[in-house]
Amino acid sequence: MTRDAVTRKILSTKRAKGLTWNAIVAEIGGGSAVYLTAALLGQMRLRADQAERAAKLFDLDEDEKHLLQEIPYRGSLPSVVPTDPLIYRFYELVQVYGTTWKELIQEEFGDGIMSAIDFDMAIERQPDPKGDRVKLTLSGKFLPYKEY
Repeated sequence: MTRDAVTRKILSTKRAKGLTWNAIVAEIGGGSAVYLTAALLGQMRLRADQAERAAKLFDLDEDEKHLLQEIPYRGSLPSVVPTDPLIYRFYELVQVYGTTWKELIQEEFGDGIMSAIDFDMAIERQPDPKGDRVKLTLSGKFLPYKEY
C-alpha cells in the first residue's frame, strides 16, 4: 500500500458516502480544515487519535491508518521547479496546499476557478516578536465552468 493509494481510497470513500470536507474535519477534529484536508490528501500527517477516527470514517485497515501518521513526501504537482528562492516558496505552497485549496474552493463554490484576471491581492507586514511575518490576501472572482 502506498500513501497515494490511501489518498485515492479516501477520495473514493468521500464520494461514495457523500461526505463534505467540513463534515470530515468535524468528525476527525483536532486541526484546521486546511491542515486536515491537506493531511487526507497526503500532504501532512495525522496524529494517532486523528488517524484512528479517519480510519473508521474511511474504512481503512491498520497499514493504511499508519500511513496517515507518517511524514509524507510533500508536493503533489509535477512540473519544473522555479529556482528563485522567493518564487520557490510559492511553488512549495502550491505543491503542498494546491490540491487542498482546489477541494475546499470547489466544495464551497462548485466546479470552476478563481480568476487571476478579476483578482485583488494585498501584501502586508505583520510585526511579530519572533520575526516579522508576510501577510498575503488573495481575492479572485469565482468563475464557474460552463456546460455547452
